[in-house]
This record gives sequence, C-alpha cells and structure tokens, in this order.
Amino acid sequence: MLIKIYGSAIHGVAAQTITIEVNVDTGGVGYHLVGLPDNAIKESSYRISAALKNVGYKIPGKKITINMAPADLRKEGSAYDLSIAIGILAASDQILAQQIENYIIMGELSLDGSLQPIKGVLPIAIQAREEGFQGIILPKQNAREAAIVSDLEVYGVENIREVIDFFNEGKPLEKMILDTRKEFHERINDFPFDFSEVKGQETAKRAMEVAAAGGHNIILIGPPGSGKTMLAKRVPSILPPLTLKEALETTKIHSVAGKIGTEASLMTVRPFRSPHHTISDVALVGGGSYPQPGEISLAHNGVLFLDEMPEFKRTVLEVMRQPLEDREVTISRARFTVNYPASFMLVASMNPSPSGFFPDDPNNTSSAYEMQRYMNKLSGPLLDRIDIHIEVQKVEFEQLSEKRKGEKSKDIRNRVLKARDIQNKRYQSLNISSNAQIGPKEIEAFCELDETSFSLIKLAMEKLNLSARAYDRILKVARTIADLEESENILSHHISEAIQYRSLDREFWNG
Repeated sequence: MLIKIYGSAIHGVAAQTITIEVNVDTGGVGYHLVGLPDNAIKESSYRISAALKNVGYKIPGKKITINMAPADLRKEGSAYDLSIAIGILAASDQILAQQIENYIIMGELSLDGSLQPIKGVLPIAIQAREEGFQGIILPKQNAREAAIVSDLEVYGVENIREVIDFFNEGKPLEKMILDTRKEFHERINDFPFDFSEVKGQETAKRAMEVAAAGGHNIILIGPPGSGKTMLAKRVPSILPPLTLKEALETTKIHSVAGKIGTEASLMTVRPFRSPHHTISDVALVGGGSYPQPGEISLAHNGVLFLDEMPEFKRTVLEVMRQPLEDREVTISRARFTVNYPASFMLVASMNPSPSGFFPDDPNNTSSAYEMQRYMNKLSGPLLDRIDIHIEVQKVEFEQLSEKRKGEKSKDIRNRVLKARDIQNKRYQSLNISSNAQIGPKEIEAFCELDETSFSLIKLAMEKLNLSARAYDRILKVARTIADLEESENILSHHISEAIQYRSLDREFWNG
C-alpha cells in the first residue's frame, strides 16, 4: 500500500514542503530510503524501530520503500522521524490514515517513543498555512513557536502514541492557542540593563543616542574599565521597539538556527549578539556544508557587539564589509544559493593602544610603532563603514561616587522615537527605515547644506583627508542630529558635531 505524508525542509530562512511517499509490499524484505537524505535521516530506521516497539507497534518484515520528494533537494536532520514512522504504520495497515494528508507532521523520536524538539518551526508553520494545510503536528516544546501563525491548528505532542491514537481512534489532541499580539505587547519593554546605571560618560551617551536615532554603526575607543561594554549592552534599551513584522522576521532566523527556547514563542526585544574574538569567518557571516545563519544574521534588526575589535582576526572583520553595505549576506554553493538578512547595528569597542591607554596618558607604555601596528589591524574600508567613532575617557572618582542616578533609558528612547518618526515620514515612499540606510540619491535630496555648513565640511575633508564614503557618513550623522533637534535643515553645529564623531580619521590616530 502507498501512503503520502507531508513534512518540511528549511532552505535559508524559508521552508519547502516535502512529500514523504511510503510504499509497503510483499515482494521481499528490506528498508530503502531515497530522495537525498543525510546520515541523520538514514539512521532514523533504528530510532523508529525501537520507538514503535516500545509503544506496541513494529516495522513490518516486508519491502519498505520511502521516497522524499522533491528527490533532488537534500534533506537534513532528524526532524522526519515522526513523519516516516506514521507513514510506515499507515502504509502497513497498522493504523487508519484518512486525514493524514491534511497535516504537516514533524518531530525527532527518542527510543521510548517520546519526541524531541526540532529547528525551524516558525517558517515551517508559515509555509503550512500558505499551502492550505489544516494543521501541524510537532513536539510539544515547539508548539508555542508554531502557534504564532494564525489560521493554523497547532498540536504539540509528547509521544508518538498520541499521534497514533489521534489518527486511529480519533482521540483529540490538545490544541495550542496563543494570543500573539497580547504576548508581544506585554514583553516589548523587558530590558535587563538601563543607562541610568552608567556614571559619567555624557559624551559617549550622546553618541549612543545619535547612533540609535539614525541606526548608525559606532565604535567606542577607550582605556580598560572606562565603561565601553557597559554602554554597549544598554543600546537595545534605547532603540525603537520591534514592530510585529520585524519580530516575525527575527524569530524566523533564530528558529532556523535553533536558538528559540522551548518556553518562548515570539521574540519581543531586539537581539544583542556578542561573539567572542576567536569566532571564525563562517560562524560570523553564516554558511557551512549545510548553510546556517551566522552571528550577523542572528543580530538582524538588533545589535552586533564586537568587544575589543582589533583582537578579531582580520579576515573575519573583512568579510563583514559587504553585509554592512547590502544588509544581507549571500551564501553560494555549487547546487544552490541562500540569502540571509543581516540588517544590524554594529557596536564595536577597542583600546587606543596595545597597553590599553591613550598616547597622552602616563600609563601608556606602547611605542609609536606598536600603536600604529595595533591600529592597522582595522582596515580603512571597514572603519569608513562605521559612522561614529567616539573616545571614551576614564571615569573620575567624583563621578563614580556620585549618588545621583543618570538619565534613564526610557527618556533617551523617547527622543530616539521622535527622531525615528521624522525619518519614517520622510522615507515613507522608500524602502528605508533610518538615516543610516539612505543612498547617494537620498543624501542629495535630504541633506542639503547652507554656505557655512558647506565650508565647514570642505575644510574637514581637506584637513582630515576623508574618503568619499566618510563624507557621506558625516552627512547622514548630521541629518540624524538635526532630526533629534526636530530641525528641518542641517545647520553648521550639526555638521560640526558629526565631524567630531570621526576620531579614527584624524592625524592623531593615523600617525
């Protein structure tokens, strides 16, 4: 008897429905699995055999042929165990299968018949709804994640026995129902850190506010213990809250990477990713034999924090150049190409010298040559793509011992939101959400300068020997500073402040 059962495969951050055809006949004995399965799927026969035996069923001693169509698409992982097991039972007349074609069935089996969670549940559920399936049956740990998708019945099960009884005896399964919007709005302002905890550093806080208001990349330069990491960790608390669309995009990427917790569903706050400096190129941008999203994609719609940036391998930093411009990363293989979104805000930190101190600090023991060699670890093209460079001075004792709390993240965030509202209205006819994303056409249209501002930026270009990209960055940052002041035009003091945020372009650093 031939039975068709449906599963799903992940390709990039999207899913594709897989038809699993199970044919059982009496013309011999054997178990044949075809359709480009990987080793995890080939090993499924042992898991399925033990699981069925432990719930009172068995793989029949006949010729079993299982085809996973489309046969030219590689299938990966152990998530097809449940689909294949139910297909074998239905094809061998051990259970009824009248409604089986109405559901996507996925799950990894343990030897006792219980189910283990799987990756990529959200894109699978979205695809199931788009293709008109009635529901999806999957491990209970993944049910909340799948329930984000409306107009789809989601059944979370703990054991294969529950699925068998559902099809064979009509015993109902518990349906997972989730009020996505309510859960999203309840947890949208959950932040573990607040800017009020940062003592002093008013200049750095201002630079952080400008960066958040325009979505600009920023690098913090300062001695050890000056608060660079502390400032970076608080950036998500002043960024605009995720929209529901952004939350779904972000959750989908984390779902594919298997980063969603078993009790979680929709991601409600912007991601903050902080990879260690020993990270490889592939782990940062994504890829591998079976491509997976990298850290820059996991930071999509959020913050990527690179602490002690010069300690990262130069090749790792250089592979970020294209994603920083295009806001997506393309992974190409001989047989296929996948795209991962990578629209993130880069926050980096570094010491000003190998010893950790500024050249004019008495604690600095680095020679001019050592400092130049240290600074050369960061290439000019990469630094050009970082809009704001800010020096973070060490905090004095009087500021540290002060009892008065600093400005709260909530107050800074309100100003950021006002600036973002201005940008949303300005770019409503374009596919742009912040000043950091504007191109040459938009710069020409929205960053007009008066005579004083023009003279000022001309002088800066000549004195600091700035590149054309740095020129564009200064105009973008000036546009954001003007938006924070709710000024329609860019004025000379906006340009002046934006130029101050190009520390690494100065002779002081370039030697």
